Amino acid sequence: MDKILFKEESFKIIGACMKVHRSLGVGFLEAVYEEALEKEFLIQNIPFKRQLKLELYYENVKLSKYYRADFVCYDGIVLEIKAVVHIPDIFYAQLRNYLKCTNMELSMLINFGMPSLNYKRIINLKNSD
Repeated sequence: MDKILFKEESFKIIGACMKVHRSLGVGFLEAVYEEALEKEFLIQNIPFKRQLKLELYYENVKLSKYYRADFVCYDGIVLEIKAVVHIPDIFYAQLRNYLKCTNMELSMLINFGMPSLNYKRIINLKNSD
């Protein structure tokens, strides 16, 4: 049986996101959900860093460009917040790139823009055996 990466941590993050979604509903900008989620993470004692700068490298040389993750939780889960009606594939590619540049194992795309909270876990396949 395969081990689920960050199973308990993911469950807690999703629970916090569901609480925010139930409270606010649909229709706010991403920034509103992000701020509310930060407050909920504090209430639920979920460790996080918000708007964390993720450095990029090319051929082992640091680039001046960088990504900025909405959250990194538990020092190992990259969390990206969206508030859209449809999730284009480019959002998943964005998270795969976050994983590639950080060498972390798991990212989560959380979408508050639908009547039911929508989320997807994305695993860094390079790190999974």
